[in-house]
Amino acid sequence: MAKLYFYYAAMNAGKSTTLLQSSFNYQERGMGTLLFTPAIDNRYGEGNICSRIGLKAEAVPFNRDFDLLRYTNKELQSNSSIKCVLIDEAQFLNKNQVVQLTDVVDKLDIPVLAYGLRTDFQGEPFEGSMYLLLLADNLIELKTICYCGRKAIMNARMDAQGCIVRSGEQVEIGGNDKYVAMCRKHFKEGWRNNDDGRSAAMSQWALDSV
Repeated sequence: MAKLYFYYAAMNAGKSTTLLQSSFNYQERGMGTLLFTPAIDNRYGEGNICSRIGLKAEAVPFNRDFDLLRYTNKELQSNSSIKCVLIDEAQFLNKNQVVQLTDVVDKLDIPVLAYGLRTDFQGEPFEGSMYLLLLADNLIELKTICYCGRKAIMNARMDAQGCIVRSGEQVEIGGNDKYVAMCRKHFKEGWRNNDDGRSAAMSQWALDSV
């Protein structure tokens, strides 16, 4: 029986790497995959999924009006070998698209593997992630670490001086040059301890990372 899986993590936990490895595993066994990525994330060119370790694959770009169920159903008519749907940066889905993914699972009997962040730089949930957490059959956490060695669960947006950015648009595309995964303790310290939005240890580490 097909299921909807949500793999969630903080920044730089290897979500795209894991997605690409999963897709390869299917293809290695003669089973086709259908990959989607948000059009807004064009760091590597529209319609590309790239990992930090150099893995890369083409994907279908989607925007907020894109019907994932309709597209998948249409692809199945011409390519019956598709056995898995994979979504990169799934936090950028909207509620309707998450429901469409449940229909891919329930009506088409195709497993869906979605990978994304759980929360934004203010600690607030993304729309897509919130509904995946509510509707997915299986939730899998991919772990990464804070600079202190604790498990990182928060995503801090940094400026060029190593300060945590506290306000701004929820969506601002960037990689490890702009976002840093942190444990809850140091994320909160960066927001509350100093007026300029940084703790001493975190600030120096962030500057070294930018």
